[in-house]
Amino acid sequence: MSENPPPEKKSLIQEFFDFLKTFGVIGLAIAFVIGAAASKLVSAFVNDIVNPVVGLFLPSGDLATMHANVTTSISGATSQFMYGDLIANIIDFLIIALIVFLAYKVLSKYKIVEDKTKPAPK
Repeated sequence: MSENPPPEKKSLIQEFFDFLKTFGVIGLAIAFVIGAAASKLVSAFVNDIVNPVVGLFLPSGDLATMHANVTTSISGATSQFMYGDLIANIIDFLIIALIVFLAYKVLSKYKIVEDKTKPAPK
């Protein structure tokens, strides 16, 4: 019988780089940084362009400042519900989701990413 040679000893740094290659951590980190930058860009677009344009048609003048004050009958305390800010964040999310969807469609068209919506060939 032939014996298998013992596995080659690797240094901790070699194991770390193998881990990075195996799990694509560098690509994930790059995607995270680009995603964070894109998110900031979309948030700036919503805050600086969309909110003021929508605010032209609102009595408050700005979507993000729309709120409702609710006073309790027991203690008389007033709470402020900032529903305009929530709506602005929903718009922000929808724009980011649309950009991700469009990027996915383009990348899957050129076979850069795997299209998970189609059944796998048998």
